[in-house]
Amino acid sequence: MSTTDATLLLAPRINETGLQLRTAAGRRGLRAHTAASWRAPQGLAGTRVHLYGGPLFADAVGRELGLAPLEPSDGWLAALPRELTLRRVELTTLAEARRLPGPAFVKAPADKHFTARVYPDGSALPGPELLDGATPVLVSEVVRFDTEFRLFVLDGTVRAASRYARGGELSVAAAESDTQKSDAQELLAFAADVLAAATGPAALPSAAVVDLGRTPHGWAVVEANAAWASGGYACDPDAVLDVVLRAAGPLPELPPTDRPFLRPLPEVVR
Repeated sequence: MSTTDATLLLAPRINETGLQLRTAAGRRGLRAHTAASWRAPQGLAGTRVHLYGGPLFADAVGRELGLAPLEPSDGWLAALPRELTLRRVELTTLAEARRLPGPAFVKAPADKHFTARVYPDGSALPGPELLDGATPVLVSEVVRFDTEFRLFVLDGTVRAASRYARGGELSVAAAESDTQKSDAQELLAFAADVLAAATGPAALPSAAVVDLGRTPHGWAVVEANAAWASGGYACDPDAVLDVVLRAAGPLPELPPTDRPFLRPLPEVVR
């Protein structure tokens, strides 16, 4: 579908990726609007809107604007075969994770309810006075990633890639400039294996972000996230925009195969 009659809506606290997407949208004749507050801008209701911003912004305006934000299922990483993750990963609840006897990497699958990191044991996780025990969490064995890459994926094809970390520290560079030709080929070959395995419980929405990394023991999947809420790092903004437009666009245009990946949007009472 043509996007020239649509608007790209950006969250109020626009980041570097949002600025790049606004410029890319203008190059192709797509209107871009940065929200002034956590409310749907007047005049956009009933029009074709695509969104780029965090989960809180999507929840605040998504239902009113008829959006269809897509996100990977909570259990996507845990559903992958171990040869792709190189570690045991379990989808469980925060209440169960609080009983962990030793170190583990713990994170909320989508929303950032608490800091994703290695916890020495379950007692270091947020207590029941801070967060409900039914909150879903991913618990994984600790693994060291030497280098990590972000891939924007559309219809099972990698559209853009960027390095974003080295040795656990932020380190941004275009994937093709960061790696030797053989390394770049390895990254894309491993990405192809991951995307080929993305079926059944491990299926992905048609537009998503997948993070991959190199460990001392080989390539492994880091995680998957919603493209409409992910930083582009050194990815080509035009390619990122293609993925974002699909990842959070008008609900009537949503392909039936993407309906299982719809983020539940609350009804906001003002």
